[in-house]
Amino acid sequence: MQGSPAQAEPLTPAEDRQWATLAHFGGILGFVPSLAIYLVFRHRGPFTAQEAKEALNFTLPPTVLAIVANLLALIPVVGGIFGIIAMLIWLFMTISGVAAGIHCNKGRPYRYPLNLRLIQ
Repeated sequence: MQGSPAQAEPLTPAEDRQWATLAHFGGILGFVPSLAIYLVFRHRGPFTAQEAKEALNFTLPPTVLAIVANLLALIPVVGGIFGIIAMLIWLFMTISGVAAGIHCNKGRPYRYPLNLRLIQ
């Protein structure tokens, strides 16, 4: 067969909303789900692209902080404090991601109040 590779079909409005919602819910697991959804669906659905980028910008810095805190938790004596900090970061990301996903599932864009927006 010759010709250019087949281009993926655009998402339906329902699929666009679904993947955008999942990008926010994926924050429970860190930045990887949001990154994967952004890379796979950014050209197929404008709402998914916008919301996955928002979720990725939000989850990237706290994920890095949580990884550092978990590594510092291995230090004797003060490690417990860093373990608690890592847990609080994960809890913050979980609550924020679920709230954003619920908002986004209604078809409305969500903006995190504390977001660095590293990826334009």
